[in-house]
Amino acid sequence: MTAQSRADFEARLRGIGAARYHDKHPFHARLHGGDCTPDEVRAWVINRWIYQSRIPMKDAAFMSRVTDPDLRRAWRKRIEDHDGDVTEGGGIRRWLALARAVGLDPDYVASGRGAMPATRFAVEAYVRFVRDMPLLDAVAASLTELFAPAIHAQRIEGLLAHYDFADETALSYFRKRLTEAPEDVAFGLDYVLTHADTLEKQDAAAAALEFKTDVLWAQLDALWHGYVAGNIPPGAWQPGQGLL
Repeated sequence: MTAQSRADFEARLRGIGAARYHDKHPFHARLHGGDCTPDEVRAWVINRWIYQSRIPMKDAAFMSRVTDPDLRRAWRKRIEDHDGDVTEGGGIRRWLALARAVGLDPDYVASGRGAMPATRFAVEAYVRFVRDMPLLDAVAASLTELFAPAIHAQRIEGLLAHYDFADETALSYFRKRLTEAPEDVAFGLDYVLTHADTLEKQDAAAAALEFKTDVLWAQLDALWHGYVAGNIPPGAWQPGQGLL
């Protein structure tokens, strides 16, 4: 069979997000609607930290395999966005500002000690995927960023409306991603649409994007099971720990 046209393949990728992106998970409806307890919000911040902190690590693993300097230069921005520089920091420091705002000790959050096992397994699976799979698949997995601006906008609106901790400092991570993510998306999408030039490659890229949506969804499943349904796993954060 011949490859899909560029337009049809892009529509296929966007359809994956429409069907599978984690903005449809009930935990996000609970969070954005103001129905989360303070401890459920803290559990989300603690566990999501594992994902946030590994983003520059997976990007560094990706770059270590790239022989094209142009691709490395383009991809390096992603590390800079999250790690920042010595004085200002980046997305990681902004996430820790959110941790402080919800009453958590940022050092405790940054230690990762309170994360659930399922969170660790899901995130480390993503890092291994980016490290080991073909470059095209690794880039395709990043295309959940296509759907992120909408959820960030919903999150800003919902948190400001419903939670006392929400202010510009607390929500600075999400504000910044509204301007950072579109540039990354444009580059990554063009790369995938250009290099997935056979049906086999298109199928692999689509599977990679589905895998990434599974990674994000699994984290929220675990969060719901642990902190909404009350089944906190051994070793995970217990309410009252790591507070300021």
